[in-house]
Amino acid sequence: MVGLENWQIATPEMILAAGAMVLLMIGAFRGERSADLVAWLSMALLVGAAAAVIWGQTGTAFNGLFLNTPFTMAMKALSLLGSALAILMSGSFMRREGAWRFEFPVIIVLATLGMMIMLSSADLMTLYVGLEMQSLALYVVAAFQRDSARSTEAGVKYFVLGAVASCMMLYGASLVYGFAGTTNFAAIAKVFAVGAPSVGAVIGLVFILAGLVFKVSAVPFHMWTPDVYEGAPTPVTALFSVAPKIAALGLLVAIVMGPFRPLMAQSQQILIMVSVASMAWGAFAAIRQENIKRLMAYSSIGNMGYALLGLAAGTEEGIRSVVIYMIIYLAMSVGTFACILSMRRGGIAVERIADLAGLWRNHPRMALALLFFMFSMAGIPPLAGFFGKLNVFLAAINAGLYWASALGVAASVVGAYYYLRIIKVMFLDDPVAPFDKVETSMGSVMAVMAVFVFPVFLVFQSPFLSSAQAAAHAFFVR
Repeated sequence: MVGLENWQIATPEMILAAGAMVLLMIGAFRGERSADLVAWLSMALLVGAAAAVIWGQTGTAFNGLFLNTPFTMAMKALSLLGSALAILMSGSFMRREGAWRFEFPVIIVLATLGMMIMLSSADLMTLYVGLEMQSLALYVVAAFQRDSARSTEAGVKYFVLGAVASCMMLYGASLVYGFAGTTNFAAIAKVFAVGAPSVGAVIGLVFILAGLVFKVSAVPFHMWTPDVYEGAPTPVTALFSVAPKIAALGLLVAIVMGPFRPLMAQSQQILIMVSVASMAWGAFAAIRQENIKRLMAYSSIGNMGYALLGLAAGTEEGIRSVVIYMIIYLAMSVGTFACILSMRRGGIAVERIADLAGLWRNHPRMALALLFFMFSMAGIPPLAGFFGKLNVFLAAINAGLYWASALGVAASVVGAYYYLRIIKVMFLDDPVAPFDKVETSMGSVMAVMAVFVFPVFLVFQSPFLSSAQAAAHAFFVR
């Protein structure tokens, strides 16, 4: 049948789409008592889709609308893992807050489906459909704790600002279509490869990049991040910090290195400015934060700046550094949020950094895990975060981005202050009332992520480096 050739490469997306419908039916017939069952089935669905991605095939399908490359497959696997871990960490928190419903994991599955369509888009229309599918689902989960004014406010802010970003992207896409005469990525690349690019096409590229920069919460479109991170339910914040960002960053890489590669000179200038501004703002703005969720928001802005520096290099080494950085960022971020979700006294969640005072004496294993995550985020060797930043800076230096790399190193030094401040509070301040007992699921996530950060990544780097190399090489095959 015309248009359905090679449809098998979209098997993971079909698994999620069909599975989400089945889960909705289970929830609808069994009611709220099915929330736990639906959550476990959702995680199984995401893991199954990840397996289908890992053992899937590359190629195009649906008349060139859908594309699978080693790079898209790597970013899909990371997004699926991030979403599954977010659901795993959600149950106990949402149950205590009275917001545990079967719709919650199903919406996350649908958001993940949108992320995967985004990553596999080979056409501006496919990109927009995937992006909106992801965004609409994330607006809902941000406001899922509907009895909380903070959660509702976070959802509304995210919706309004996200709608503006979507409009900018759609406007940019319409300009590109107007000047290129096509929405297909391969055809756009051929049009822009011939002669000097028109001003209109460059303006279209700027608007598309602006929309994607919003999704990764990089400066200057970062303004939603601290408020949404603080207001949204903490498991949702954990989700926002990994899966959507990995998907949006993967799409950004695919756009810049794919259809708009002939405009790399123009893209590089924008990416360098966004990267440097994000690293600097993430470092300085977090210094005065007292709420750990807001601090993690600024930390994520800085981390996206480091990842974008690798993309700005525009080389195979640079793309490889982005993939490595996102693997490590996933482990660090998920582990940190497992610690934040365990910050409860008398069943009530606390979020101030001061609440961590004396944690080493009350919960030594949790303090040790958080120590690893903070040292890793600060980029202190031999933890995984050091190698993530090292790869990015080496790629940028080898591409001639000397001043941007120097500013990145300086921002990393400034950023180390607030990570070390948390460690000082945990280990040197007088202890306050201890937290509730850490739940088994949270303790397991903390332990696995901490062991990955150190020493697993240090000892077993080769498989991750090889996978990242294969993913990056996909853009440079002639």
